[in-house]
Amino acid sequence: MTHADDYYPEWAEADCCNGIAPDFIAMVDAHNPETDRLKTAWLICRNIGKDEAALSIYVAWANQNLDKQTPEKQLKNEWYAVENMTQTEIEIWKLPLAIPDTLKTVEKFDNALLPNSIRAWVSDIAERMQCPPDFPAVGAMVAMSSVIGRKACIRPKRRDNWKVTPNLWAVIVGRPGLMKSPALGEIMRPIDALEIEANAAHADAMSNYQLDGRFAEMAKKDIEKKAQQAINKGKTDEAKQLLKDDAEAGETSKPALKRYKVVNSSMEALGEILTENPQGVLVYRDELSGLLQSLDREDNTEARALYLQGYDGNQGYIFDRIMRGKNIRIDAVCLSVLGGTQPSKLKSYIRAALSGGHGDDGLLQRFGLLVWPDNDSKYINVDRWPDNAAKTQAHATFKKLDDLQFNVDEETSAMLPVEYQFSPEAQNLFDDWRMEFETMLRNNDHHPAMESHLSKYRKLIPAIALVCSLADGEQAVSYDSLLRALAWGDYLKSHADRAYAAGCRPATEGASALLAKIKAGDVKNGFSSRSVYLKGWANLSTPEEVQNAANLLCDLHHLKVVEHKPGVTGGRPSQTYEINPLSKADN
Repeated sequence: MTHADDYYPEWAEADCCNGIAPDFIAMVDAHNPETDRLKTAWLICRNIGKDEAALSIYVAWANQNLDKQTPEKQLKNEWYAVENMTQTEIEIWKLPLAIPDTLKTVEKFDNALLPNSIRAWVSDIAERMQCPPDFPAVGAMVAMSSVIGRKACIRPKRRDNWKVTPNLWAVIVGRPGLMKSPALGEIMRPIDALEIEANAAHADAMSNYQLDGRFAEMAKKDIEKKAQQAINKGKTDEAKQLLKDDAEAGETSKPALKRYKVVNSSMEALGEILTENPQGVLVYRDELSGLLQSLDREDNTEARALYLQGYDGNQGYIFDRIMRGKNIRIDAVCLSVLGGTQPSKLKSYIRAALSGGHGDDGLLQRFGLLVWPDNDSKYINVDRWPDNAAKTQAHATFKKLDDLQFNVDEETSAMLPVEYQFSPEAQNLFDDWRMEFETMLRNNDHHPAMESHLSKYRKLIPAIALVCSLADGEQAVSYDSLLRALAWGDYLKSHADRAYAAGCRPATEGASALLAKIKAGDVKNGFSSRSVYLKGWANLSTPEEVQNAANLLCDLHHLKVVEHKPGVTGGRPSQTYEINPLSKADN
């Protein structure tokens, strides 16, 4: 191969360049592979030909930088598209850019975040089910927090009455088939075991209650008989005293069934359960979006208020419409919430919630344990028995938490939570974190929705620390338990960033959907927004969605706006969209 003595680019050493005039090689080399690929492909096409040999020259030139290689498939698509483009089209169109990924990166779950007492159990579940470890880990933390409920609280400050109830709210996000439900079902087994035990105890108590009731009924008839005999003898005062003593004895209270979780209860039913379970309950929903959407309804504002109160775990609530018309007050409503949902449903809910109305009250932001892990494409067929030792230890941990008892006020008989505090070393760590956290929260660097979400970390961090501490049997919340909680905070923040970013930037989804329709040939050159949204396609079903998607594709050089002036008969100006010929190819 012969080249000009003063010019010999390395990419032209390829065999495909043999016989090509040095002047033409120099002409091609003068173009920038990052910005001039269309012009260069057209130049080679028109001067060398459209065959495979000419294509090889284009590929050699485009990938001359070994650090910035473009997939050969993409270069071929560009080449074949340019074959049919005119010089005018080459001049007006730029190389289309990829649509940015809507999903931000997230931290991977580290089993070191879990209390020692349940770590092996959670790892065993995740490995056997081949699901993201985030799912059973988050489920386990919420389940333990619900068993603790109002029986314990933490005072995050040394000299302050601020108290945090450790009930947690969580939603796990993943596509169908990622084992969300089976993972949570496995995590619920210790709760199910506690419920079986409570049901058996309640059955025994009811049996005794019914026997006591029969005895009381017989005794009542006997007293009434004696009172009647006294009256017959003129001993009215004696009869009155007999009846008075019987009335003061009163009736034996009906035994309450201890509840641990509710699955699909009405507000009225949930209210009745809470009156009999002062420690609180876990609201568990396989698909959480149904619950959230129901709480958004205008006719469900009272239920929404109940959930908002239940998040704090220490606020009272009065039910006006239950228990046969009676007003029932609960001294402190305590709810833990756990469920799963799909990415599309979560993004839709975030958009709706942030558009105004009910979404401004912070219900969504109360889900501090929101996790949306990446999908692991690698699958391992794990077929072994569960780790019984780890399972036994986990069940024992739940039982230990269940055995925690309220403090009882001697004067009022009120049930009060046992108060915990940080160890001195942990307190210093918390104070340092709080100073940095509050400063960060006030710098206005976050979307308002994300800022509201992060503000709930004032409760989230102490709550997680207390759950970890009690699960491992600590007398005071240790430095290690708080350090674990702070690591949870960093991990969870990355997942919240992903969720809110995906919900706040819907244009990328619409743009991806529109580009897919273009490549499939369902959208033709010169289309209008109206012609697209009338199709009712997902993420393209409203004028706003189509407009936002088209604007983004224009910015990325896939489309160009063509303005149309009103005709001679008048009317409104309109616009259509021209499609970049390169965007029609399957890149």
